[in-house]
Amino acid sequence: MQSNFTRRKFNRLAVGAGVGLAGAPVFTAHDRITAKFSGVTVGAQSYSFRDRPLDEAIAAMKQIRIGSCELWSGHTEPLRELRRDREKLRAFRLETPLSHYEEIGESFHAAGIELNAFNYSFRDDFTDEEITRGFEMAKAMGAGALTASGTVSVAGRVNGHAQRYGMKVGMHNHSRIRENEYATPDDFAAASKGNSHIAVNLDIGHFIAAGFDPVDYIKRHHAQIVALHIKDRKRDQGENTPFGEGDTPIREVLALLRDNSYDIPANIEYEYKGGNTVEEVQKCFNYCKRALAS
Repeated sequence: MQSNFTRRKFNRLAVGAGVGLAGAPVFTAHDRITAKFSGVTVGAQSYSFRDRPLDEAIAAMKQIRIGSCELWSGHTEPLRELRRDREKLRAFRLETPLSHYEEIGESFHAAGIELNAFNYSFRDDFTDEEITRGFEMAKAMGAGALTASGTVSVAGRVNGHAQRYGMKVGMHNHSRIRENEYATPDDFAAASKGNSHIAVNLDIGHFIAAGFDPVDYIKRHHAQIVALHIKDRKRDQGENTPFGEGDTPIREVLALLRDNSYDIPANIEYEYKGGNTVEEVQKCFNYCKRALAS
């Protein structure tokens, strides 16, 4: 199966991101978008831009001036075509050449955006080859780590691959408390026990909605966290809200990172019901910058 991201499509993407017509990057040090504010990396989970394809998502981040990204795997593969056919999705991942992912990494580089992580969600039905491929994709794109909405039971298999590739995998939590899913501190502890390369991708909004304190957790486990998802939610499985209108201590979390020099990317994940995506993510970004400056 061939990738549906053709060279023509990549050239269109790259030109929009700042690549010359001959395909040579025109990226310079002056083009890099600022990612750190008061010492804290503020980025975005590209899932925030799930309403548009990758080239438009990159353009939106560049417009907002977001300089760091956790790339959602849905932006690298034709999810709408394959989400109902697991075997075709697996075949796409295994058979699409790594040059496809190298080109994606180049497009981010040309836009002045760093890839702090690649979100590739390992589940129990992943073959060993499919697990390995996730690390190959991340390496090809130049991502610093992997994140995953995975299961607790797959952590041991993933850990072996992570060790070989020298990359940490941050497991992502949701608010639902279910067997074999990540929601509680105990779930993270169970996955990391004996698995040196299994880490945490803490979603502070989901964590507060599930009844836990993200500030306390970060204080105690910051060394195990590869990235945060920044969103606002109400307690007791409450809804997502615009930043500052829920119960999630976003300001306190950002201040904790700043004041303790914790090198953990804080990736905005826009999920509340809003209007124009770019305008809403801009509001979230501005909120975080103001919080860090206060």
